[in-house]
Amino acid sequence: MTSSAALKAAKKELRLVMKQKLAGINQESINSQSAAIFKTLTHFKPYQNAKRVGVYLSMPTGEIQTDAIVRHALENGKQVFVPYIHKSQTPSPATPKSVMDMVDIRFLSDYESLERDTWGIPTVDVASIHDREHILGDSNKTGSLDMILMPGVAFAKDTPDGFMRRLGHGKGFYDYFLHRYMKGRGSHMKDLSLGPGIDALMYGLALKEQFLQGDDSDSPVPVGEHDHLLHGLLVGDGKLLEGPVKTM
Repeated sequence: MTSSAALKAAKKELRLVMKQKLAGINQESINSQSAAIFKTLTHFKPYQNAKRVGVYLSMPTGEIQTDAIVRHALENGKQVFVPYIHKSQTPSPATPKSVMDMVDIRFLSDYESLERDTWGIPTVDVASIHDREHILGDSNKTGSLDMILMPGVAFAKDTPDGFMRRLGHGKGFYDYFLHRYMKGRGSHMKDLSLGPGIDALMYGLALKEQFLQGDDSDSPVPVGEHDHLLHGLLVGDGKLLEGPVKTM
């Protein structure tokens, strides 16, 4: 088995383990942990100072809920950008069939008008896409973000540098988005293991069950050369875990 195949198998196995673990978490716990993260985030100075925030729109279960975060950001005058998944316009063997951009939510009533997809996720109407600001355009028009709040299946501290590892759902939407974002912003990081290498602060939002702790020599979350590390993690028990670059 090649190292690439071994990495793929390790990720698949961990996703299966996490799927079973997350299925056992009741909604009361998810709501309570989401409220704890909301409190931590809204007292976090980099978030308070951020003017342009990218944030995922949550599924009804199995992850930290972001409804309160989106509402708070909009009510406090921040520009909010949310994921928009679409078919790639330049299909090639190196490009996923579907890719992610982030587009703006203009005001609270705009957010409240979003309809939920088959996963229960509020989704931007395709008909309105051309009227919205896109973070990714052509390479000369990539917009900036001050902070990106990201979902994941599992998270763990990277050893030995202390940044955060993230295991996604396996579609590669965020990693490919970040690759294109970095390229468009002129931020070229050859070795992502050296750190996030991006001008936006990236923080994961995790239920306490999603934060995995290993020993000092190894991390329980497998990552490859294309997996982006995060600056830190907000956990459902109220903890804020930061990497070596302190942002307070």
